[in-house]
Order: sequence, then C-alpha cells, then structure tokens
Amino acid sequence: MTQHRGSRALRIGAIAIPVAGALILAGCSGSSSGGTSSAANTNEFSLTYATSNNVESPFEVLVKEYEKANPDVKITLNPQPNDTYGDTLRTQLQAGNASDVLETEAGSGQTRSVIPLAQAGFLAPLDDAATALIPAGTESLFGIDGTTYGLPLTISYAGIVYNEVAAKAAGITEFAKDWTTLKSQCQSAAAAGKTLFVLAGSTVPNAGITASIIAATRVYAETPDWNQQRLDNKVTFADSQGWKDTLQTVKDMYDAGCFQAGAEGAGFDAITTGMSTGANVGFFGPLGSATELQKAAPDQKFVAQSFPPATSKDKAYGVASPTYSLAINKASKNSVAAAAFLDWIAQPAQAGIFADAAGSLPISGLSDLDLSTTIYSAVADELNNGDYTPLANTNWPNASVYDALATGVQGLLTGQSTVDSVLASMDTAWDQ
Repeated sequence: MTQHRGSRALRIGAIAIPVAGALILAGCSGSSSGGTSSAANTNEFSLTYATSNNVESPFEVLVKEYEKANPDVKITLNPQPNDTYGDTLRTQLQAGNASDVLETEAGSGQTRSVIPLAQAGFLAPLDDAATALIPAGTESLFGIDGTTYGLPLTISYAGIVYNEVAAKAAGITEFAKDWTTLKSQCQSAAAAGKTLFVLAGSTVPNAGITASIIAATRVYAETPDWNQQRLDNKVTFADSQGWKDTLQTVKDMYDAGCFQAGAEGAGFDAITTGMSTGANVGFFGPLGSATELQKAAPDQKFVAQSFPPATSKDKAYGVASPTYSLAINKASKNSVAAAAFLDWIAQPAQAGIFADAAGSLPISGLSDLDLSTTIYSAVADELNNGDYTPLANTNWPNASVYDALATGVQGLLTGQSTVDSVLASMDTAWDQ
C-alpha cells in the first residue's frame, strides 16, 4: 500500500441513508466465486483500477478494510490512468499480465465493460453471491446466458458536480433550471473570473460522459427506450432530433464560453485543479468525484445537479445506473484469493464500504432513500421518482459507438467535426 488513509469528509454513511436493500440482496451467498482451478496462492492477489488524481481511491479504501480483516493477505494495487484505462486493461489481458481482480463497468458500451470482456474469454464466472447483488432488470449488464461475470458495487449518479462556494463567489445563488438561464450563468461566472464548467476535453471518458449527461434531458426524458429502438433499427443517431440537440448544446456551450479556455486539449488535472481551487463552478461526471474533491478541498462544498432541460416546462432528467463492478481475470493464478475478496465484498457487513468511500448510492433500494439532507438533495426528486436513465452507452453494442461520440465532441470543440458528421460516425460504429 502506497498511500495513507484519507479522511472521509463526505460520506454516504454520514448522511444517514440505509443500505438495507443491498444487505437483503447480499444475504444469499453461494460457493466461492469462480476462477481457474490452478490457483497458486490463496494469500495474495493483485487489483487494477482506474484513477484520475492522487486522492485515495474507493478501491484503496476497500482493500484497506479487507487487509484489516485479513492481515495475512497481501494485495498489490495497480492503478492506471482513467483516460486510457480500458485500452490498457485489454492490452494487459491479451498479453497475459493483467491483475487478478479487475475494475470493470456494467454493460457493453466501453472497452472496460463486463460483457465484451467476458465474450472475449477474459473473465471468470462468479458465484451466487455476486448474482444476488445485481438489481432486478439489469442482469444483462453483468452476465451472459445466466452466468455472472461482474460484481456490482454501487449505483452511480452522473450529472453536474457543482461547487456551491464557487457558485456563490460568481453571484450564482441557484443552479439553472433551463438552457437560457444556463447561458446567463456562464456569463456571470466569466465576469467573476471563473468558468461555469471545466472540461477534460482531450479525454474520451469526460468528453463522452458530458454528452451522455446532456442526452438524458434531450433524448431519454422523452424517449426512455431510445436505445432499444436503436437496437431494433427503428431509429438512428443521424435522424434523432434529440441527439442533434445534444451535440448542438455542447457546441453552443463552447461558443458561449461555458468551458475554460483550452478545454479541448485539457486533461483530468484541469478538473481536479479547477474544482478544488474554486476557479470553476462545476463539471460533468460521476458524483463520486465530489467525495474525492471534498477530501482534497474541505473549504469547498460539492453537491449534485442535473443538467437543465431546454425549457423550464421540460422534465428534469438525470443519469443513474450501476456502473462500477469487479471481475476476476480468467487467467489468474491467484483466483482463490481473488474469489475470497469478492465474496467478502458481497457480505452484508461490507455492503456499504465502497458506496461510502465513493460517495455513490447503494446498489438497491434507491427509491426508498431519504436524500433531502444529502449531497443528492437537488436531484432527490428525480431519483425517488425514477426520472433518470442509465448511462447512455451501458447497453450500446460495442465500445466504438462511445468512442465515436467522445471523439466527435472533441471534434466539435476544435471545429473539425459537425453535429451531422458525429452522428453519422456513431451510426457507422453501431452497425459494424
């Protein structure tokens, strides 16, 4: 272990929300999780995960708790940069030098996603304890033909990570509820020497999630089953007014000065620096990032906001879905130790550790939570009423579609792409 334990300044546990739903589901435990039968060592394994900054990762918190409970186990951590994590993971798996336990994502829309990795033969089957944690209706995001390959960890809310201290300094007392007000707030932030949003435009994860969060209001609020319609070849990206509006909104925000100068070439360090210093009011991403930022900048105050709809008459709509998951490398020589770690995570006593550290939500029982006094208070109605969609690419057929979206956003910022050309490239990637 290379980092010291960070203080948990902003915790799910501290905001008094129960993890009862997750505990009930976790109560069913089967035999030891799957893996190869040639496990060489039951007392050590390695774990790889994505990281965007030097703040203690929720995976490190999870490992420390496990090491505390199992002092005879040695765990080697292999963090990788978030912006290249998916490609790095696949390269390591193909080369045979990947870690024993792998951070993965639900569904099929990214190179790190559970389904394509399982289909490629890289992941070991998991047992009933992992299966029991999967929220009803999302089984296809973690397994194939009834076999589970990913252990879900939390429900992640993706939206605007919003710094209330920076907003107040910019003269903004309430986050925009419609597009017209949002543009006005971009001007207010600029007048105060700030920008309303900071964007890591050079990275696929941040460029892609920015467009996906906007699409919640422009596409999925009106057509929640849009992805299924695309799978059924009833719609296309190129012919979708909602997707046209999504990408046009990104371009309009850039033109209106809503992003920092040089956003198109910025990396994740721009977000960490801009948000922790209060130079920027918000950014697009998973709210778990707010927890990490709060640790690094306790004088700031980070909360969740959803991206505003086009008009105040339109429905506010968010993004919430199971995202983080863990899997076992099928080629692992330490699969017994790796499986024991996943089985430990699935036990009731551990159900809230990752959600606590990540600042995310328990894997089930979301509609029953009282979020009125939490960092989710501004989006509580959306979460409680089910006015949200899973992350857009969760069940897209391959990672190339998301890559086309992200690189398309980058092209919009640099002027090398148009809305129509980006959407056409997404359709091409979908059909390949």
